[in-house]
Amino acid sequence: MKKIAMLLLLTMTLWLNAGESPSEPAPRNREYNWMSIASWKQRHENFLKRAKEGNIDILFLGDSITEGWGGNAVWQKHYALLKAANFGIGGDTTQNVLWRITTGGEIEGLSPKVIVLMIGTNNFGLHGDKPDDVAGGVETIVKTLRTKLPAAKILLLGLFPRDQKPESHFRTKIKAVNERIAKLDDKQTIRYMDIGADLSNPDGTLSKDVMPDYLHLSQKGYEIWAEKMNPLLMQMLGK
Repeated sequence: MKKIAMLLLLTMTLWLNAGESPSEPAPRNREYNWMSIASWKQRHENFLKRAKEGNIDILFLGDSITEGWGGNAVWQKHYALLKAANFGIGGDTTQNVLWRITTGGEIEGLSPKVIVLMIGTNNFGLHGDKPDDVAGGVETIVKTLRTKLPAAKILLLGLFPRDQKPESHFRTKIKAVNERIAKLDDKQTIRYMDIGADLSNPDGTLSKDVMPDYLHLSQKGYEIWAEKMNPLLMQMLGK
């Protein structure tokens, strides 16, 4: 397992430091290029420790947008008393999350009631992946979670919009991914939700008071996320 972990970490470092693909430059100032192997490994190890403690009803799983919940005021207001855990790591892609829930062992022994999943935007910024590949990665993660944690329900979030203007190439790719993964919603164990319109202005642009860098959320952005998601989340929790 250690050899695989180090291989993954080395691979991730190469992705982060590469910064661009021949067809699409990665916006270095908005991606987590500064993240070191040590910090990624530390977060992963922290998740393993947290998993051993158990007592998790809601598991948030994803990248920096999920990690950004941290212990912020919005998290404390909505989720601190609901036995929620945040397993988000900045810079992660679908490949990283899949490794974390399989070989990495982060969900071993857990029995959450609901898993809140959003992942995939870094596949565009760091890998230059095609929408079908990103959607396929999300589908594989969902299938794996259903296999490993059959009692858990999955609240799958559509990728959030990024870039200020709606006609950007990232928006086009995100739309294609969301259209495909929305089909995973079976109205029972897997529910899909897209709150992109709620995070955007009426004309589709993004504002800095919601997304300061047009990718990551402000406190206001997290409050919008919580308020829009909570009715369905509470329903899935049986509350």
